[in-house]
Amino acid sequence: MKKPGVSFAQPRPLIRWSVHAAIVILLTALTQIGGLAWLAAMLLSRRFRGTRRAIAVLAMFVPLYGLGSALASVVAPVFGRVPLPCLAEQGATMHMQSMLYCVLNRQYVVPELKTAALALSAHMNSSFPGTTTLTLDGNFPFFDGFPLLPHLSHSDGRKLDIAFYYNDVAGVFRDGETRSPLGYFAFEQLREGAASPCEGRDDVVTMRWDLAALQSLWSPMALEEKRTSEAIRWLSDEGRAYGVAKIFVEPHLAERLGVSAETIKFQGCRAARHDDHIHIQVSK
Repeated sequence: MKKPGVSFAQPRPLIRWSVHAAIVILLTALTQIGGLAWLAAMLLSRRFRGTRRAIAVLAMFVPLYGLGSALASVVAPVFGRVPLPCLAEQGATMHMQSMLYCVLNRQYVVPELKTAALALSAHMNSSFPGTTTLTLDGNFPFFDGFPLLPHLSHSDGRKLDIAFYYNDVAGVFRDGETRSPLGYFAFEQLREGAASPCEGRDDVVTMRWDLAALQSLWSPMALEEKRTSEAIRWLSDEGRAYGVAKIFVEPHLAERLGVSAETIKFQGCRAARHDDHIHIQVSK
């Protein structure tokens, strides 16, 4: 029996708004502007109720997010950011490894970093005709200090990840292809006798994931060592004239490729592994 003064109404509005809040937080973390697009879609769909409103929010979110992303590319230079090329174009030597990075607005860097990346790609194509350089995560279009998860340092537009170059099983260079779908997490394993600076550590808080269960899922491709080592060498030498101040590569891979310089550094044992991509950053 219902007691006087006690309400048994279901807290559906609270649950609904909690779900929307979680979506806004997730979209903001993943894309920076997605949360605003979702809020705008909710506002524009107020006259609908129930399932119809949920459908309306989804239907409005997609074009609103697309419009927001297009506007971001126009406004980003005000915040000192410029977009990297998303698509392969005739005669171009560099583009994002996947359109997903552009869909998520993660292709923005400061102008000097874009200049350095384009110079690297031009050099690679000149040294190895028919070579395309693929870029990975850069940064979001707005605001320094806004985290680009899961990275620890991609928060000011001065850092950019570059994909390795690969051969197929027959040893033929595969231009514009990577072992994993997104260019990350296909780790180059330590060879016999190679030392790991993190051997024996058991850090509780770390992003140094081995992801052993995924390694067998990637394409059976091999690192193209000549191109990859030349890219790192150029970045650590000629790249200095373009402001390249740091290059993160795992020590065992730098030793294997025969590259060494003051700017080639180890990122530490709690940061993500860097034997699946090249991390570069320009100085302020």
